[in-house]
Amino acid sequence: MSFWENFWDIVWWAFSAMVFFAYLFTLFAVIGDLFRDQSLSGWAKAIWIIFMVIFPFLTVLVYIIARGKGMNERAMERSRAAQESTEAYIRRVAASPSEEISKAQDLLNSGSINQEEFQLIKNRALTSV
Repeated sequence: MSFWENFWDIVWWAFSAMVFFAYLFTLFAVIGDLFRDQSLSGWAKAIWIIFMVIFPFLTVLVYIIARGKGMNERAMERSRAAQESTEAYIRRVAASPSEEISKAQDLLNSGSINQEEFQLIKNRALTSV
């Protein structure tokens, strides 16, 4: 057995492994999209899964061709919703101590809280830093 026969066997094995992992990644992406899609009924999802079991490569290819654009749009919408949720959470919890003290001062000036409550809010804001 010569070096080049072994070399091409290794190249073939590496290529086959890459194709297999790409297929698995695509398969899991399709299954994830299938179950996250709210527009498909349960029966339609079951039919897609059955075809994925019977004709795995062909079904994944057909799914990507037929529903690929919607798959991308749904992924973008999920990403956008997650980003908005994260930004809203950060805005909600990231109030600076000076803002909290300023709001408490406004409440004190308007008479909504007394001096004792103002000091409590001020101490809490300063210790949370």
